[in-house]
Amino acid sequence: MTGEKVFVLDANVLIDPARSYYAFDLVPAFWRLMVDLAKSGSIESIDRVHAELRKGNDDLADWAQRDFAHAFARTDVPTVVRAYAEVVQWVETEQQYRTAARTDFADGADGWLVAYAMAHGRIVATNEKATPESKVRVPLPNVCVAFDVEYVGLFEMLRRLGVRVTG
Repeated sequence: MTGEKVFVLDANVLIDPARSYYAFDLVPAFWRLMVDLAKSGSIESIDRVHAELRKGNDDLADWAQRDFAHAFARTDVPTVVRAYAEVVQWVETEQQYRTAARTDFADGADGWLVAYAMAHGRIVATNEKATPESKVRVPLPNVCVAFDVEYVGLFEMLRRLGVRVTG
């Protein structure tokens, strides 16, 4: 990878395909592709997403541990921790979100994803959509917008990476 943007994956970019359109038993080539993209340095995720995936105790959890473990970056580094403090501070001061939504956000991986992307100049890949009027949850894209972090969906990420499925 020379000068190319790197995508950092939200858990749903792996969970949604595993549970539906790219199920392991139907499209194993997708999962090999994800490993290859990670090995090439085009995609990665973070340790906190890895922890979320392991809770699934399913094919995806097994794959993440067996084949993709090398692609989960650590978030306990000073630049990411500082960025995370900024993100959490912003969420805490955004009164549009209910207290439970702010607490759930602080307990999850999304804030760490934004912080990691900020600290490393990454693009967040998520299947979530921005919902500016949200009150009951803090959508990941809303936080990306607030911190000027680019985000895209799975299929846009694959397009930008030049992925083509031929057969």
